[in-house]
Amino acid sequence: MVKEGDKPKIEKINAKEGDNFDFDKVLLVADKEVKIGAPLVEGAKVSAKVLKQSRAKKVIVFHYHSKTRYKKKAGHRQHFTEVEILKIS
Repeated sequence: MVKEGDKPKIEKINAKEGDNFDFDKVLLVADKEVKIGAPLVEGAKVSAKVLKQSRAKKVIVFHYHSKTRYKKKAGHRQHFTEVEILKIS
């Protein structure tokens, strides 16, 4: 769950830094009362601003089979987008 002003890191989206966009598919809204969607909350919208596009720290994947001289090392850096939540309506 997020609040206005939060800066979560989400899966990469195609937007440039400084762009504003809306999340139309909202599953839950909690103000004074909680509204749970079935499957989505109708009319709910979250406005956000892209702060930066970046990549996470490298994760090392190492495969090893004993007694067969098999070693394989690989790395992966996941792309993410950091956004600021502007308005929840």
